[in-house]
Amino acid sequence: MGKMGEFECKGLKDFQKQLEKLQPPDEFVEACAKELAARLLRLVVKRTPVGDYSGDSYTCASGVQHKGHKVSGKSGGTLRRGWTVGGIWKEGGVYKVDIINPVEYAIYVEYGHRTSNHQGWVPGHFMMTISEQELEQIAPRVLEQKIKKYLGEIMK
Repeated sequence: MGKMGEFECKGLKDFQKQLEKLQPPDEFVEACAKELAARLLRLVVKRTPVGDYSGDSYTCASGVQHKGHKVSGKSGGTLRRGWTVGGIWKEGGVYKVDIINPVEYAIYVEYGHRTSNHQGWVPGHFMMTISEQELEQIAPRVLEQKIKKYLGEIMK
């Protein structure tokens, strides 16, 4: 029969103390959800078009050219400024995030709409849709970095 050898458990006790210092996993996961929500918000704001109301004609945020309509005092950017994070909550084992834009025409700019004379179609910009797809691509790297940092705090 072989010998077990000697074992020093001081290292395990130190490791246990380091584990006790960490924030609870729910707080860490919520922090990850907030990070991803902030990144999504940044992506969608950057991708949101801004209307140009200078001169005798202007192009609204949805991309429609309006000629002969002089607009005084109007500036673009209402749609872009409208984006906010509505909330982050846990439902079952999943964290959910609401990214909201209460501007009434946001959905028309996102998905497209008919022209006012019903003779044509203005294509959508898909700023939220494309931003969500982009976030899905970068989320694994972002989360991996956060997990490494989280676990690195244990090993100090």
